[in-house]
Order: sequence, then C-alpha cells, then structure tokens
Amino acid sequence: MHESTQASAPFTLVEIRLPVALTFAALVGGLVAGIAAGRLGAPSLAGELAALVGGLWLRALQMTIIPLVAALLVLGLVQMIRAARVGQVARRLITILIAAQLAGGAFTTLVMPMLLRAWPVPAGAESFLAQGRAEVGTVPEVLDFLASLVSSNIIAAAAETAMLPLTLFFVMLAVALTRLPSEQGERLIGLFHALGNAMLLIIGWVLAAAPVGVFALAYGVGVESGGGAFAALGHYVITVSLMGSFVLVLAYAIAALGGRVPLARFARAMLPAQAVALSTQSSLASLPAMLASAARLGLSPATAEFVLPLEVVVFRATSAAMNLAVVYYIAALAGIEVPLAIGLAGILVASLISLSAVSLPGSISFVVSIGPIAHAMGVPVEPLALLVAVEMLPDLMRTLGNVTMNVAVASAVDRTART
Repeated sequence: MHESTQASAPFTLVEIRLPVALTFAALVGGLVAGIAAGRLGAPSLAGELAALVGGLWLRALQMTIIPLVAALLVLGLVQMIRAARVGQVARRLITILIAAQLAGGAFTTLVMPMLLRAWPVPAGAESFLAQGRAEVGTVPEVLDFLASLVSSNIIAAAAETAMLPLTLFFVMLAVALTRLPSEQGERLIGLFHALGNAMLLIIGWVLAAAPVGVFALAYGVGVESGGGAFAALGHYVITVSLMGSFVLVLAYAIAALGGRVPLARFARAMLPAQAVALSTQSSLASLPAMLASAARLGLSPATAEFVLPLEVVVFRATSAAMNLAVVYYIAALAGIEVPLAIGLAGILVASLISLSAVSLPGSISFVVSIGPIAHAMGVPVEPLALLVAVEMLPDLMRTLGNVTMNVAVASAVDRTART
C-alpha cells in the first residue's frame, strides 16, 4: 500500500506563475507600438534599446532550460518507473500512455508539414525570428544524427545544447537511480528535486519580467512585419491547436474501442470535466471533475482513484503533438525543411521531454518542453519568447485534450483490469 502511494504522489515543485494577461497585453502593445514606429520613422535608438532589453530577457530565459530539463526529466522518469513497479494495472496504463503520446507525435510529424505547405505562414512572419538575431540551425544528415546520439563528454554536450545525447544520458541516469540502494537513490533524487526547484525559482524571476521582455521583442517584430504579425499569430494558434484536436479525437476512439464505452455516453459524462478544464486550463484543478466523470461512466473507484492522479502527474496527452507542431511552425518561419528521420527523432524526444513538464503551469512547460525539441531538431528557439505570450490560447486545446484523454485511458485500463 505504501508503494502505491509513493508511486502516485508527485514530487513537490515550487509554485510559479506567468503574468498571463499582462504578458499578452505587452505583446499586443509592443506590436502596435512597433507598427506605429515603423510607419512614422521612429529613431533607430528606440529599436536598438528594445533589441537590447529583449535580447537580455531572452538569454535569461534560455539559460535555465538545460538544468531544469535535466532535473525534471529525471524526476518524471523516476515517477513513471516507480508507478510501473506497483502492478499490472500501472504497467498497462503506462503502455497506453506511451502509445498515445507516440501516436500524437507521429500525426504532427506527418500532417503539420503538409498543412503548412497547403496553408503557408503569412508574409512577414519571419520577423518572429528575433529580428535576425536567431541562429538558424542546420538539420543534421541522417548519419551525422545517428553519430550524435551518444556524447563522449556530457559537459561539452550541455555547453553545445546537444539535446539528444543529453536526453539519452538523463534517461539512463533516471533508470540507474531506481536501481541503486534505497538510501543512495533517494539522496541523488533529492539533489535533482532541489535543483529543479532552484531552477524554477530562477525562471519564475525571469518570467516575472515577461511583460517587459515581450514588449521589447514585440516592438522589433512590429517594426519589421507591420500588421502581418497579428495574422501570423492567428495562423500559429489555429495550426498548432489543430494538431491537438487529433489527440482529442483519439481520446474518444480509445474510450469507444479500448473502454467499450458508447461515444454518446462518454461525451455526456465528459462535459462537466471539459467545462472545468476550459475554465481553469489546469489538469490538476480538473482532477475532481475527472473523478466525477469516471463515476458517471461506472468505472471502478479503485482504478479511477489510482489511474487519474497518476496521469495528472506523469502524462500530458497533447504534449508531443502540440510541442512538435510549435517546432515545425518555427522551422517553417526559418525556411528549414526537416527530414523525416529527424522528425522521427523529434517524436521520441518530445515524448520523453513531456515527462519534464510534470505538475508545471502551461507557460512554464511551454518553454521547458519545446526548447529541447527545437535544439534536437536544429530549429531556432528564439521565437518561443514571443509565442509564450499567446500560449494561453492553444493551452485551451492542450487542457481539453489532456483531461479528455485521461478519462478515456482510465476507461480502457478499467476494462482490461476487469477481464
């Protein structure tokens, strides 16, 4: 009984919040001011000052990515490994979760490039690449990519932001920590727990200045792109959200095929939980409503009370699909053609990195989860500093898909547990 409780309980992380409304207002205000400055011929000194302020804030945001991902990825994997040891139900659950994550990533890898070719990004959107300051990466050849999977010097890999070998290293480290004697394992896990909380404090301080940094970056974008910036943001929100809608549809399929729940019944039972998800944009806050939906579906209380909290801790159903969609969108902005082999690697990295978003608010997990994927696929990360300001819009689809998938998976696990 104690082991089950330990497997289900999340590591306690520092609570930090992005001033969402103020940051969004700063984005709009910066774009409007930049558009006006471009048309009126404002002095170049204003643009240089905005570039300095925006660049400093952007680099401060980037400096926390690797240590924070290292800490949270290890904690997330340890959480999942502990859960898998609880019993057969947990192993079935994790198998379904991994399959759903990979399916979402595969869908985006195949469909997002086609969607962007059929409906290209608006003219002028390339200004989101931090006004030319972004270093557009080179997508590696397949053999070079395979050779880069293992680094002989993990410190050098971190200095070069080589996310693939870093991710594989931390996966192996997490597995090794669960095989150590209990006292040694807990001591090192505690170190990563403390590191994660320290990095969250730092990124919280950086994000507190988000309105200033976003206004400065948006000013430069407005000067260069004019009104096309607003069209680009709308295009981005719609295309990324469409990738998340696949996960939402997949959830209904899992409930119908895996849980043998009639679609109409599942849809009715999910409506209250979905309403809470849209109003709170938090899977954790939606947990009581998810448990109520599971009860309406007649799921075993023992299964629901184990599966749903565990899913909230270790599972973000839409992460792989929508995080990869953001990376493919930035690749389109930069004119980068991502080969299928690199896209497949992106699916694996996105699925693993999704564990590092454990219990984090959407704005924080946006930066933590997508940055490493972009680095691994040779795509610049600079646009993330502006896109985080509109994340509250795609985050509606993220939360809706996550909550619906959580209950759908619980229904499939409950059915298999009873057979």
